[in-house]
Amino acid sequence: MPKISLSHFEASILFALFTSIVLGVVTKRSDHERMRYAAYCFAWFVAAIFGLSWLMYLGHG
Repeated sequence: MPKISLSHFEASILFALFTSIVLGVVTKRSDHERMRYAAYCFAWFVAAIFGLSWLMYLGHG
């Protein structure tokens, strides 16, 4: 089995993608609502990743 080597950023984006898909499937009824909600959640996850990254960068000096 090949070894997968992901950076922290890539792993975070992958987590955001899969979590958004699951949240969309579990919480909404129609396919259109699921897709919209999954995209909405993914956008907020990515925004949080970048925001927290900058906060940690500025905090470490």
